[in-house]
Amino acid sequence: MTTTLIRGGRLIDPSQDIDRVGHLLLRDDRIVGIDPGTTVADNVIDATGMIVCPGLIDIHVALREPGNEEDETTATGTAAALAGGFTSIACFPDTNPSIDNRGAAEFVFLLAARAKNCNVFPLGAATKRNAGEELAEIGQLVEGGAVALTDGKRPIANAEIMWRVLEYARMFNCPIFNSPQVPELVKDGVMHEGYYSMLLGLPGIPAAAESIMVSRDIALAARTEGRLHLMCVSTTVSVDLIRRARERGVQVSCDVTPHHLALTDAELQSFESCFKVDPPLRPKDHIQSLIEGLKDGTIDIISSDHQPYAIEKKDRELDLVPFGIVGLETLLPICIQTLVEPGHLSWPQLISKLTTGPAALLGIQKGTLKAGADADVTIIDPDIEWQIDPTKFKSRSRNTPFGGRKVKGRAKTVFVSGEIRHAAE
Repeated sequence: MTTTLIRGGRLIDPSQDIDRVGHLLLRDDRIVGIDPGTTVADNVIDATGMIVCPGLIDIHVALREPGNEEDETTATGTAAALAGGFTSIACFPDTNPSIDNRGAAEFVFLLAARAKNCNVFPLGAATKRNAGEELAEIGQLVEGGAVALTDGKRPIANAEIMWRVLEYARMFNCPIFNSPQVPELVKDGVMHEGYYSMLLGLPGIPAAAESIMVSRDIALAARTEGRLHLMCVSTTVSVDLIRRARERGVQVSCDVTPHHLALTDAELQSFESCFKVDPPLRPKDHIQSLIEGLKDGTIDIISSDHQPYAIEKKDRELDLVPFGIVGLETLLPICIQTLVEPGHLSWPQLISKLTTGPAALLGIQKGTLKAGADADVTIIDPDIEWQIDPTKFKSRSRNTPFGGRKVKGRAKTVFVSGEIRHAAE
């Protein structure tokens, strides 16, 4: 039996509405409690000036294994997660072969156990091969450990299929994640349709491509009483639609990414492929709506939407490169810079969108410092200043728009099941 005392840190646990300086005691793989009445332990960590919180959780991450190990593997992706302060992640099913059966879901746990970094939970495919044509074996996927169903970055475009998957998954209390984009309106688009797409002569993706799908999905969720989660919302209309649906009692939630808060479509003037993301970067008025959604609770989760690609895949013409960036290792400092420092969110509010919100959606017993909970803990140095250097990423890929940016705050020490799995240099 081994005990670890994390001493003198600012303890932030939204699950218990705690925000105070104190001590946290761990015993083996469990949390004993806050301010346990003893300062004696096998290991003592001084967390003075640090934030001590539940391990962060990311609800959708692409790990690419099996099928595209040149982009990322479970080992490298989970190492990147630890470096970003994440103790648990949920991985997309868009691998090759896809996670559309029980064996594939169970294989995710095997790969994660071999890597022995953070916890990994599989997101099962909503349809076979993520093709959007035939429902996957939902019951078997849930039995295999899938915590939600999705076709990843590929929208479930067929309304009948979406209706059926929402209805069927309701029997298992399983949420459906959808990427809200109307494929016919996205077509060969590269960036947000607006002033800069016209200026640059690049094919545009209208904001309506997202809001139309959001409206459709909300209507289907209301009719089926299923659990709907909309990934990476990015427009003013989407936020308003989701806000009003939640007020009516529709079971709909959503998340936003840090890059959709920190960057605008004006960045594409550089023609750099690292600014090509799905959904596309939007103008400032949309960003303000996203921030308001975070502040009033309409958006209760922040996700990295980690999409790694090998250098050769991103080093091509803008219309040919795939959408997406790596985000696990930059999420925390970018959120601090765009949300905490300007005063949009307090530290407890930010931590809640990275812990309790994700844990509740996925239905996992994580994201808390309660006595008896798993000893997954992240210690954050909120004041350290550093420069983002993609060459030092733990991820196998380097496709980030934040290279060279000066930021503040990062994960210092990360515990998973009571073991230190990451310690910043």
